[in-house]
Amino acid sequence: MKQCGIILFAIALSMFSCRKDQPSDPLADIPYSPTHVTLQGPEGFPKMDIPGDNPTTIQGIELGKRLFFDSILSADFTMSCATCHLPEGNFTDNFATSKGIDGIPGRRSSMSLLNIGFADQGLFWDGRSPTLETQALLPVEDSIELHNTWMEVVDRLQDHDLYPELFRKAFGIEKKEDITKELAAKAMAQFERSLISSGDSKYDRFARGEIELSDEEFLGYVLFFDLDPDIPDAECGHCHNAPLFTTNQYFNNGIEPVSDLLSFPDMGRGLVTGDEFDNGRFRVPTLRNIEFSAPYMHDGRFETLEEVVDHYNSGGHFQLNKDPLIRPLGLLDYEKEALIAFIKTLSDSTFIEDPRHQNPFK
Repeated sequence: MKQCGIILFAIALSMFSCRKDQPSDPLADIPYSPTHVTLQGPEGFPKMDIPGDNPTTIQGIELGKRLFFDSILSADFTMSCATCHLPEGNFTDNFATSKGIDGIPGRRSSMSLLNIGFADQGLFWDGRSPTLETQALLPVEDSIELHNTWMEVVDRLQDHDLYPELFRKAFGIEKKEDITKELAAKAMAQFERSLISSGDSKYDRFARGEIELSDEEFLGYVLFFDLDPDIPDAECGHCHNAPLFTTNQYFNNGIEPVSDLLSFPDMGRGLVTGDEFDNGRFRVPTLRNIEFSAPYMHDGRFETLEEVVDHYNSGGHFQLNKDPLIRPLGLLDYEKEALIAFIKTLSDSTFIEDPRHQNPFK
């Protein structure tokens, strides 16, 4: 009997060892055949720079979209990336500044993600992240935003009923333990790169010669791009040049009444570069769909486009590093109205309503 017991124990131990050597929750039986996608903007858009280690696929975009809209990323399951970047707000939340899961307000307004894949000079208002992959990692562990840890998020994703399969289809993982924060960030970056203008705005159709602008809109167009020496230059097109309507550069636009470069309430780009001449400089946002992105500026101080145009018309406050194009413009009321009418031709409701960009949980 003793010998029989030893044999049974050895068999059990052997079975346990074999089981231990097998990958836990293997996913290899699920087909991995990603469908590659070429991301392309409307006519005239530049070529998007895609990282070689994160090619865009249908499966990656779908996984990234689900993660983007999923409150599983936040510590208390109450917020997602989309909480501050809603499709109907041109992927902003339409607040001056955004609050995180603890109700603590941040100091900056959420930026639009429209055409974010073309941002080639850094992300966030201050440019602190060089790529969408690095940017996507930060909100999860930000103490004001989602206030979680990636270790906790990865555990949740690995134990989820659906996510291991989606990661398998997007990245070819073989077991749920292969899910990492880097893969999650890559998927979200793929989704964000897919947020591209439809090319169906009134301006785009005008630029293609399909329609004409109204007299008021055309005057605004001339003002915006300084196309007639007899009509004032509104100095818009230098920083908001077509086709993206942003240069993705960093400027001080004179919104702060400060006496020196060390007195800005938010140092902006200077916090990243360490150069005090970059203090008070922020990344130029796109004007595409700006009608849907109120309020405006990095801190949401202006509620309307009229306030924004009034600021630029005034020339702003003096600072040593204020951009020289920010100067008193002398625009008359009808010219300011025309400028706003043209800016609204950049509105792209087709993008806003695109089902590919909507919350998959609704």
